[in-house]
Amino acid sequence: MLERYLDSAAATEALGARLASALAPGCVLYLRGDLGAGKTTLARGLLRGLGHAGTVKSPTFTLVEPYQLDRWRLFHWDLYRLTDPEELEYLGLRDQLDGEAALLIEWPERGRGELPAADLDISLDYASEGRTCRMDARSPAGHAMLAALAEQPHSSAKSAHSPPSSRAISAKGSTDTKSCS
Repeated sequence: MLERYLDSAAATEALGARLASALAPGCVLYLRGDLGAGKTTLARGLLRGLGHAGTVKSPTFTLVEPYQLDRWRLFHWDLYRLTDPEELEYLGLRDQLDGEAALLIEWPERGRGELPAADLDISLDYASEGRTCRMDARSPAGHAMLAALAEQPHSSAKSAHSPPSSRAISAKGSTDTKSCS
């Protein structure tokens, strides 16, 4: 488990960019948090860190936004408006489980029983004037991602267990990756 205090939207994006350096095709990330907690902001940082220069929007109404990256794809799912988990079959989720794409899934509890297991489970919660981000590994690949994140230097966000003036997250970091396939 890795926990960080994020004092701004910029810190949340920086964490997403750091996470990008540890992400590989085949990975499944669950993203949890209340409305407005910063899930799309984290996704934006992740996609920017993967080299995506275009718009990053919340898939709240479309349910899924596909992103073609240089060498692979990322699908950003938002299941908030899903009425039945079985709808995921009709929306093409199974086709995305080919090892050639990473999945970022918001509100995963709404897809219970139909979703692949997460490699990394990420929660964003309100905390004073910022957010607390907790990342829990759910697979060996998830543990490798957390280890890579823990090794990276910090500069824009603080450890959740440290005072606001201490350890922070940087958008730059290690290029270590692991395989989720």
